[in-house]
Amino acid sequence: MTTQINPAYPSQYESKVILKDGSAILFRPIKQDDAEKWLEFYNSLSDRTKYLRLQYLPHKMTKEDALRFCTVDYNNTFAFIAETIENRKKNIVAVGRYARQPSETTAEIAFIIEDEYHAKGIGTKLIEWLALVARSNDIDTFEAQVLQENESMMYVFQNYGFHMKRETKNNVYLITFPLTKTPEVIKKKEERARSATLNSLRSIMKPDSVAVIGASNRPGSLGQLVFQSVLQSGFTGTAYPVTASSDSVMSVKAYKSILDIQDNIDLAVIVVPASAVLKVTDECGRKKVKGIIVISDGFKERGSEGAALERELKDTAFGYGMRIIGPNCMGMINTDPRIRLNATFSLIFPPHGHIAFISQSGALGLGILHYAMNLDIGFSSYISVGNRSDIASTDMIQYWENDPDTKVILLYLESFDNPDVFSRISRRVSAKKPILAIKGGSTAAGSRAAASHTGAMATSNVVTEALFQQAGIIRVDTIEELFQSALVLANQPVPKGNKVAILTNGGGPGTLAADTCAQNGLIVSEISSETAGKLKAVIKRDIGMNNPLDLTAGASPEEFENSLKILAEDTDNDAIITIYIPPAGQNITGIENAINNSIDVLRKYKKPVLSCFIGQPNSKGKIMGGSLVPYYPFPEDAAMALANAVRYGEIARKEQGKIPSLNNIDQKKARQIIRNVLTSSPARPLWLPAQDISGLFNNYGLRFAAVRVAETARETADIAASLGFPVVVKLNSSTITHKSDVGGVILNINNTADAENAFNDIAGRLKKIGREKEMQGVMVQHMVKEGTEVIVGVTKDPSLGHVIMFGLGGIYAELLKDTALRLHPLTDADAKELIDSVKMSQLLKGYRGSEPLDTQSLEDLLLRVSAMVESMPQITEMDLNPVKVLPKGQGYWIVDSRIMVT
Repeated sequence: MTTQINPAYPSQYESKVILKDGSAILFRPIKQDDAEKWLEFYNSLSDRTKYLRLQYLPHKMTKEDALRFCTVDYNNTFAFIAETIENRKKNIVAVGRYARQPSETTAEIAFIIEDEYHAKGIGTKLIEWLALVARSNDIDTFEAQVLQENESMMYVFQNYGFHMKRETKNNVYLITFPLTKTPEVIKKKEERARSATLNSLRSIMKPDSVAVIGASNRPGSLGQLVFQSVLQSGFTGTAYPVTASSDSVMSVKAYKSILDIQDNIDLAVIVVPASAVLKVTDECGRKKVKGIIVISDGFKERGSEGAALERELKDTAFGYGMRIIGPNCMGMINTDPRIRLNATFSLIFPPHGHIAFISQSGALGLGILHYAMNLDIGFSSYISVGNRSDIASTDMIQYWENDPDTKVILLYLESFDNPDVFSRISRRVSAKKPILAIKGGSTAAGSRAAASHTGAMATSNVVTEALFQQAGIIRVDTIEELFQSALVLANQPVPKGNKVAILTNGGGPGTLAADTCAQNGLIVSEISSETAGKLKAVIKRDIGMNNPLDLTAGASPEEFENSLKILAEDTDNDAIITIYIPPAGQNITGIENAINNSIDVLRKYKKPVLSCFIGQPNSKGKIMGGSLVPYYPFPEDAAMALANAVRYGEIARKEQGKIPSLNNIDQKKARQIIRNVLTSSPARPLWLPAQDISGLFNNYGLRFAAVRVAETARETADIAASLGFPVVVKLNSSTITHKSDVGGVILNINNTADAENAFNDIAGRLKKIGREKEMQGVMVQHMVKEGTEVIVGVTKDPSLGHVIMFGLGGIYAELLKDTALRLHPLTDADAKELIDSVKMSQLLKGYRGSEPLDTQSLEDLLLRVSAMVESMPQITEMDLNPVKVLPKGQGYWIVDSRIMVT
């Protein structure tokens, strides 16, 4: 199913869209080739629909009319079509279009939708996508004409979220609305997306009926294992085996095709060879199945032919409105007692619990199910997404956000779906429920080649860490740590702070726990004299009143219990770790009872308790007071799990932030600068000339020390004199990135003679190393002597998009690497956190009596850089280094800058 693409065709806008009823639909830009299909679409519309859209009943459309409508330039005119599949043929069911008006920044918008597809949210989606394109083409306002009687279209406009102006003329509403992404627009868009996603997943995660296509009686085959798993899990709905080779599967009547089943089917699990998947998917679509799980392999993991087959699979499924898990996946499990569905090829059906898990690896998923079974760890649901052709982690995180059975979300990721959406949704959900992740493929052999400081320091692993921090996701290193942390978060109160008390009967294990706590940001605080007095009253032996509190090997269960209760009441700690080494011949029952007897006190003060019984058989823990007290094999494990629980408490309490409105920005002029540079030079990538960087900064309200370019020594002197001494003279070159490395920066020039000499010196140094042809003159700049040097940078990660860096600047930026990263776009909270994340932040805020610097102006700078990247995604590398930060209230100066575009 190949697509012929016109020369200017913007294929990046081809996508599926999830409608408000949960069905999927294909969206793409219109092409001239669509003329015949558009004519069929138009002729299928009712007269009423044509009248409401066009405000009159036109003559019959011709092929020439259709061709004119389908001819757009994807800039001044743009149109999206929505497509579905019926009887194996793609049909247009909706069209949305804008046309730029004489004002240049305003476009008229209109859309028309087939009657059968009204009220599904297609009109809203057309506005959303057209607005996205219009903004990128410097259109900031839409206008439309709507008949007063066309109430449904007015409802779409009014409820979108834009601030709409309306006037009436001859029974027609003339409406105008700016395309600004206001908080209300963003909020409503997110609400629509969340509702649509939940509706689309309901029939997959909670189906009433399941068909297993490729079910088999052959022992050990995937078709047998999947159908056996469905039956053995006790699925509460109806299961149908579909196979051409048998009349029954495992004593259940079989069907030759899903089309032969009389009843409705919510979910189809496909376990057939890759060559048969498209045919089966088409039959599922004709049967109006709502979702499919494609366990079959042989798709993009097998190379280009498999990737092409996977694209056809997606097109077919989305055309019929179906969502997909897979292909090349393990399947899905829902342990909800009202569902009880194991739609995987693993016969392990875990107990019902409060942990949700998503894996991009089927093989790892099998191991995790075995691990969970051995520890009797319960899941709310489990999903293996395989190639992620459709449903991925972002969808499932939204589903689990509203799932009352899920308290903790676990992710195994090898790559990310849309990073911006993933980060935004995870940030929202992590404020309510913990999200823990382990990332595969994070040990790159070295940094990627980069032409800027920022690019060199933004390694794949560092950028991934930034994404997790920004999204509020707790990153762990091992599967064991993942589940050990999940157990405390799913069953114990979230710690209110980071202070911990350790109660033990062995000094060594207590020290190990204390060291791990300290290494991970927890405070093992001293025991107060008041608490020590209470402890001495219940411990009749002479022991040190320290934290960790070592009751020694002679501790009785009564002493353990009384000490635990006192520590639970102590306001100087937020959580307690208990460690017990059973003396020879003794079991742990007495200590378990001591902990159980203390639960009411611990709950009263909302403190989690984690227990370590050294040398005992591995166990997830014990139910005490109605909730699980997690057990850990070693003290370090308990301390690490508690550290992650404390990190989640900090995430849940953290300010979410917002993307603020910034004044003094002229996007249109700035974009024109980029366009002019890219059209005037064939080089890719391209470093911006100094004068164009100055133009960008002027249009984005950035404060920079003005730069002027000189091509001769005499011109250098004249410019220096006009700027006023002292000045700096720097090499101007589009190919030499680090000017200092070639002697291309001369500071503190105080007269015209020195300015001329500086030009000649730089030229001479380049000649010595055979690079004189790379010199394009020099840049002359007034010298900023005062200020602390920082760096602000941007790089474009190949998988995660634009990344913004802040840290220690100057020539030591790359050597010392005191930097922090966040993914674009930045909120005001992100900008503040970015500055606070580096070690030098204490210096910025005033260190040992020094004057605090203007960090508020730095936050503004970071937000403006993020806004610049938003409107000009052609920027791939940027170094503002150094930026000199002045004392509080005096701002900053950008002293040197480089920007690469492509």
